Amino acid sequence: MAEARFTTMSNVQLRRYTKFVAAATFVLLLAGGMVTSTGSGLAVPDWPLSFGRLMPPMQGGVLYEHGHRMVATFVGLLIVIEAVWLWRSEPRRWVKRLGAIALVGVVFQGLLGGLTVLLRLPDLVSIGHAVVAELVFGLTVAIAVACSAGWERTPGEEQLPDRSVRAIRKLASITAGLVLVQIALGAAVRHTGAGLAIPDFPLAYGQLVPPLGSHPVALHFAHRVGALVVTAAVVWTAFRIFRSNPAASYLTRPTIAMLVLVGTQIALGGWTVLSLKAAGVATAHLGVGALLWATAVVLAMRARRV
Repeated sequence: MAEARFTTMSNVQLRRYTKFVAAATFVLLLAGGMVTSTGSGLAVPDWPLSFGRLMPPMQGGVLYEHGHRMVATFVGLLIVIEAVWLWRSEPRRWVKRLGAIALVGVVFQGLLGGLTVLLRLPDLVSIGHAVVAELVFGLTVAIAVACSAGWERTPGEEQLPDRSVRAIRKLASITAGLVLVQIALGAAVRHTGAGLAIPDFPLAYGQLVPPLGSHPVALHFAHRVGALVVTAAVVWTAFRIFRSNPAASYLTRPTIAMLVLVGTQIALGGWTVLSLKAAGVATAHLGVGALLWATAVVLAMRARRV
């Protein structure tokens, strides 16, 4: 009896911890976004130390860049603890593997961050740094979902009809993949300086399709087209889920959240352009994109759980 109570308490603690790790990883994304939005990527020119010190004066761009490094170190430690905890106490092998992959991912992420500084912000490395950060965030969200109290519950009366399960699983997975591709396009726009290559919104140089002879314009426009594709995927997924069984709250809730987030994200994208990439607005655009990605991961996992 005492052992069962101890096991239950341990599960509750792990559940809470995985949620905390996911939330902390999201904060790390915002911190990284502020580094890019404020142009502080080379405010500290060396790595792993900062001006040869563990704690430099936190002024100007150094506040953002070194602050980002401090948050990254903290999150890395959290993910190490999470991976060890899962390996020791989690009976499901696939969840253990998620923890191990997240650990490898955050180490790789740290190395890419160092290379970004040492190589003076090369586009490919900077974009890779941003995309791997989103992948690690998605992994921490997936672990939190797998360890949540609702994961083991049987859907019961909310069970979807067998005919719709396969289609919804595929749609949810495709939508999550499209969101990740769109995030990668956004990272390319941010790190190649194409954020204002098209200076107006919602039109592009007053047209539906701008002249695409310039690489920055083509990249920026591809990101806008990607936003429309993601929106269509989210809307179609929502339509299929609500048509098949609107009582399945474990699916409809993240679906509603995705609809709200994708609309907010488009508005923030337009505001980013019209505000001439104001740091707070651009970072909010990145943050809402990350939340959309996290929600898509939740939906895809729950759909496969049905």
